[in-house]
Amino acid sequence: MLKRQDTIPTTERPPLGDALRQRRKELGLSMQAVADQAGLSVGFISQVERGISAPSLGSLTSIAGILEIPLSALLDQPQASTGQTLRAARQTFAIAEDELSYERLSTRFNHSQLNALIVHEPPGHRYEPISHPGEELFYMLSGTITIEIEGDRHVLGPGDSIHFDSHRTHSSWNHGDQAASFLWCGTVDVFGDKPSAIPPLHQAPVAVQSDHPNSQEQ
Repeated sequence: MLKRQDTIPTTERPPLGDALRQRRKELGLSMQAVADQAGLSVGFISQVERGISAPSLGSLTSIAGILEIPLSALLDQPQASTGQTLRAARQTFAIAEDELSYERLSTRFNHSQLNALIVHEPPGHRYEPISHPGEELFYMLSGTITIEIEGDRHVLGPGDSIHFDSHRTHSSWNHGDQAASFLWCGTVDVFGDKPSAIPPLHQAPVAVQSDHPNSQEQ
C-alpha cells in the first residue's frame, strides 16, 4: 500500500453537490445538458448534486469545465512542483471521505500536455462510465482493478498497464477485497492549472432550460 497519511488541509466550502447545482442554474443549464457535454449520465449528475455519489477527479474535471468553474473553487489540491516529487513529501487529496485519494506527480510548464498522479482506490469502488477528449494510461502498482472500455473488460494486476483513447466510453472498479494503487497519466487537465483552463465565471445566466423530466433533482 503506497498511500501517504499526510493530507491537504481542507478549505471550508459549501457541499460539492450544492455548489454544482447552484452554478448549473446560474448558467441556465439542465442536468441533461451538463451530462451530455461532460460525457456522463444524467442520473449520475443528479446523484452528485444530491450528495449521493462523489465524482472521480476526471468526472469532476469534466463537470467543472462545462459549468466554467475552476477546480480550485471546488477542491483543495497540491500546487505544481518543480517537476521532482519525493515520496515522503507528497500529500494526498480526495474529493470525499472514504473514496478515491490521489497524489500529484506532474508539474506544469509552457505547452505541457501530460498530467500524472497516483490513485488509491478502496475495495468495491467503481468509476462512473465516462467519455471525453484525450488519452489515458494506467499502470498498476498494487492490488487489482477491472477496466471496461466500450464493453471490453480488462483485469489488471501489479505491473500490468493499459493505454486507450478517452473518447471511448470507459469505467473501472476495484473488484478485489484490498485497496488498489495505480499510476494514472493522461491529457485531461485534472489539476485545472494549465494556461488554457476555465474562463472567468459568468455574472449573468444564459437562457434557462428546464431540467430533464426523468431526473431526480430535489
